[in-house]
Amino acid sequence: MADRATRSEHTFHIPVMGTGFTIDTALRVAKYGISSVISLVDDVLIEQVRKLLCRATEEPYEEIAGRDEDPRARRITAYLNLVDRQVRRQVQELQASPFEAGSDLTRYYEMLPDTSLKREYRDMLATDDPADQARKQDELRHRAVPGTIDVNIMTKLDRDLYRHGKKLPPEFADAMSALRGYANSSLTSSIIFSAGMNQRVYSYAAQFTDFSPDESGGIKKKIILKVSDWRSAKIQGKFLAKRGLWVSEYRIESGLNCGGHAFATNGLLMGPILAEFKDHRAELRESLHAIYNDARAAAGRPTIEAPLEMRITAQGGIGTAEENELLLQYYRLDATGWATPFLLVPEVTNVDDEHLRKLLDATDRDVHLSDASPLGIPFWTLRDSASEESRRQRILDGKPGSPCPKGFLVSNTEFTDIPICHASRAYQKRKLEHIGEEGFSATQLPVVQEGVLAKACICHEVGGTALLKKGIDPDAKPAVCCGPNIVNFSKLATLQEMVSHIYGRLSLLTNPDRPHMFIRELAIYMDHLRKEFEKCSLDLSTRAPKYFREFKENLFSGIEYYRSWADKVIEENRKRFLDDLRSMGEALERMTLVKPASKERCESLAQT
Repeated sequence: MADRATRSEHTFHIPVMGTGFTIDTALRVAKYGISSVISLVDDVLIEQVRKLLCRATEEPYEEIAGRDEDPRARRITAYLNLVDRQVRRQVQELQASPFEAGSDLTRYYEMLPDTSLKREYRDMLATDDPADQARKQDELRHRAVPGTIDVNIMTKLDRDLYRHGKKLPPEFADAMSALRGYANSSLTSSIIFSAGMNQRVYSYAAQFTDFSPDESGGIKKKIILKVSDWRSAKIQGKFLAKRGLWVSEYRIESGLNCGGHAFATNGLLMGPILAEFKDHRAELRESLHAIYNDARAAAGRPTIEAPLEMRITAQGGIGTAEENELLLQYYRLDATGWATPFLLVPEVTNVDDEHLRKLLDATDRDVHLSDASPLGIPFWTLRDSASEESRRQRILDGKPGSPCPKGFLVSNTEFTDIPICHASRAYQKRKLEHIGEEGFSATQLPVVQEGVLAKACICHEVGGTALLKKGIDPDAKPAVCCGPNIVNFSKLATLQEMVSHIYGRLSLLTNPDRPHMFIRELAIYMDHLRKEFEKCSLDLSTRAPKYFREFKENLFSGIEYYRSWADKVIEENRKRFLDDLRSMGEALERMTLVKPASKERCESLAQT
């Protein structure tokens, strides 16, 4: 299913979106050759959805309770096996369906991009000879292959588990268990490691044979690294290669122009990053191949003569077919990722009716890069989501913080021996009581308090739209982690319409003033830098002056890259693109560090 000979010809995928938005997207799109990603963070939600699917398809269901042996891994394995079985049945039914208007088989071929396979389909339709047409139809049926059912692990979410007050062995930690759950599943697909490197998770993956090539060179379970820059790709790729693990795809995501958690680079912009991958792709592949073979030889395994496949893809803020084609052709990417626009495709993602209406009406003021994540990482969120409204109401009621029903983001031991979550009621109550003892000034204190209260229960509430849409919990308070690109789309679409938008057959854009994706990313980075300046001026930042100098230098370097690049590449709206660059460059010149943080305050903040 994942090998080159059987890969779908679609040139885009649907990335992971929260824990609930794409939890069963594969059951809606995989049969049409479209790959999508399931989050493995919330095994409680995964078990709830498995129960519903078993009931809907009359498959036997046996509960895997939290008190059972190795429940997290077993829940994940059981769910992925169920989705795998159902997609295989869907594909068999699709391949057996007739080539007639409205059939799944016809939809499959109508949605394909303009490739040789699509042209063969059109030739079949134009054939007058019934026998020849039947023969061609039979060939096409077997070439209608599914998209992959990929999974995602945020490697930083690797909470150690405790039972009866005692810490369990590392393999029962959250990310380790999720990896084991995927490794033991029947899927032939990829696991995406995101949110940075976790050495014990990467080393643990080497213990499972499905991550190694078989005798024919095929890998049943491939590794995809989500990265934000070239340096991260090299470091993580080498670490995995030394353990006999091959990275089959580097999935480049914009540091800030994305949905959910935003992992900002130090001012490095997407265009220059993509250019670096384009220029050094072969070098990376060859160097990692040598390290990979050394590791295999040291482990007594046969070496691989030729480097294995290494795909480069990108995602984050893509909004038009022209931008999509630019990434594929100019930067020679193998595929692109489209996430946020699919929130407005009800047959693909899980969004309840109330939040669909809010997304349709969203403006730039409604979608913001917030401090909602307990991880301390900027997080894109919808301001008027039920999660945010509930958080604000708890503050007004004098009961800030969440009950913390799942605890996937626990990390703080400031007041407890066992980690608790920054968004929890237990933490926020204690923190607010002690915050006056930390030496903050009258100017600083409100800002610090606001930062404490901003944290939301996203590990549970990002699955809320699925809980509502599927009738699992009618009282759920969903968090919606759409990216800023949502403001450019304000009408519902079908799967076929969104695919046609991606491939340039029609346009679903409703914002005529939408800037180019590279310009939008630059603007978000400048806003981010401005906020960092403000924190530093209040002595609420541990950033050294060197950080700000490098950040600005990287932004200036990116602007210069885009100036020369636009003259060669941008045809439509080139003047606007260059005008935007000029005005943003002038604004960047005016940005200065008003008051560097004192050494004492930096040390104090670093300790807390």
